[in-house]
Amino acid sequence: MLLNVATLSLLLTVVSAPDSVRRVLSSPVAADSGRVTPRDSTPPLGRRTMARVGFAAETGNGVAIEQSADAPIDTTQRRHAVEYSDWYYKRLTIHKAASYATIPLFAAEYVLGDKLYNGTASSSTRSAHQAVAAGIGVLFGVNTVTGVWNLWESRHESEGRARRTTHAVLMLAADAGFVATAALAPEGEEDSFEANSNDRSRHRAVAVTSMGVSLASYLMMYFWK
Repeated sequence: MLLNVATLSLLLTVVSAPDSVRRVLSSPVAADSGRVTPRDSTPPLGRRTMARVGFAAETGNGVAIEQSADAPIDTTQRRHAVEYSDWYYKRLTIHKAASYATIPLFAAEYVLGDKLYNGTASSSTRSAHQAVAAGIGVLFGVNTVTGVWNLWESRHESEGRARRTTHAVLMLAADAGFVATAALAPEGEEDSFEANSNDRSRHRAVAVTSMGVSLASYLMMYFWK
């Protein structure tokens, strides 16, 4: 009789207890720890906040792998590839050929001009001097067109931009110098260098300076890679 009364009292206590107490009493007991674990329990908040956050990265064969957030991340940006047209390389070939052909013309023009400057030149020397000067003007015109055109097409290429820009500025300065040289040149036999030594000196100085700037720009493009 006493056992029946105790059992009935325990059942009444369980029925009248709160839901949380009933869940604890009705949950299974772990055999190895002796602790009562609720069935609907979730991991502690502290464990969830300390969980490592990562992101999935896809490999080349399509398999996604997990990468940890605290792993080193490459922040460098890949350089944007710039595509050039076929005409870019054709103009570049013409530009280089004209540059190489200009160098011997510089040497010939300096020798002919030196004879005119010293007053030991003949009429044929004067004609040759004018012909070589015209050839230099044509080659510089070709180089100016091809160089500026290619400079514009390569405007989005960051690599070598300083070298290309410096070369272009120097060559444009040489262009202006050769135009000034032609303007200072005598127009005919009666207006020779012997008539005015100041004009002769200015013509020579501007011509030599322009050739020097051009050669410096050529060497810069050759050695500065």
